[in-house]
Amino acid sequence: MTVEREFIGLPSVNLPRFGAGGHPCQGVYHRPAGKRPTIAVIATHYQIDFSEHYMAEYLAERGYGFLGWNTRFRGDESHFVLDAALSDIGVGVRWLREEAGVETVVLLGNSGGGSLMAAYQSQAVAPSLTPLEGMRLTPGVDELPAGDAYISSAAHLGRPEVLTSWMDGSVTDENDPLATDPALDLFNPDNGPSYSDDFVARYRAAQTARNHRITDWVKAELARLTAAGYHDRPFSVARTWADPRMVDPALEPTKREPNSCYAGVPKRANRSVFGIAAATTLRSWLSLWSLTDSQTRASAHLPNITVPALVLNGNRDTGVFPSDAAAIHDQLGASDKQSHELDADHYFLLPGARDEQADLISAWIAERF
Repeated sequence: MTVEREFIGLPSVNLPRFGAGGHPCQGVYHRPAGKRPTIAVIATHYQIDFSEHYMAEYLAERGYGFLGWNTRFRGDESHFVLDAALSDIGVGVRWLREEAGVETVVLLGNSGGGSLMAAYQSQAVAPSLTPLEGMRLTPGVDELPAGDAYISSAAHLGRPEVLTSWMDGSVTDENDPLATDPALDLFNPDNGPSYSDDFVARYRAAQTARNHRITDWVKAELARLTAAGYHDRPFSVARTWADPRMVDPALEPTKREPNSCYAGVPKRANRSVFGIAAATTLRSWLSLWSLTDSQTRASAHLPNITVPALVLNGNRDTGVFPSDAAAIHDQLGASDKQSHELDADHYFLLPGARDEQADLISAWIAERF
């Protein structure tokens, strides 16, 4: 089946077209050629460009519309504010219903998008977001059009959770990337692998404590800057490729490649500048990464998802694990929910994996709508 692709550029509720010509909300709508589907999927991420999402053509070939949608924060996670992103997603959902003729909207939360789309649906049916201190909620975020179904694919439980589980628990000084507690160093051969239960418990506690320390500093720094008339400032978080499961395959065993992460070999990746949260601001830390303050944690939103829900996960994923998929499934408020594990890596790049995923999603949607 031939697939037609249409670029969509729209202003947000509170942000017009940029001076250079780009729109804050952008995406590509995929549909079967000559057709006007009444069922469509929309996929969005915190910052990754999903306009040409890998599932778009696969699902369009099976008769569905697919809007790969980007908010104002595409490529700019360092300035992310949740309520603004949700308002921008609402622009895409409204376009599907009001312009594309779609009657049934399926929210697809892939990877980081899983918790983002969970927050969207939750805010649409049970508004609960509060603004960051000194700010007001973005217009439109209290009037979001709800989705009719929710799919979680290779998703984790939120940006605070994934950062904390990946961040290096041995860091002792955020201003010195070399400062390390050797007793907690994941890459100190005296500690493993394999890692003892005691080491893992101490390491996990240290990761959580590190997240809290950063949050404490952020709040103090924000108060200091505010008193001086400043609004925010950037900062960096180093060494965020150090989940013990990345190094030790005996921890939560799957078919994943051992000693690997999305950025390659963990020890080398952990010393690079390409980790998550490598660039952020004080306010974006509180909105996106903080365990205590971020409202991106899916656990707060999944119980409000009562529409039909599907959870998919790959058994070769090196950054999302079966426990993530199980927690998402268990916390969903839907009575109609399913969970499936497929033989796939994070982006379903193995031969045939994307077709299998598309067939499963297509059949699941067809059974319900």
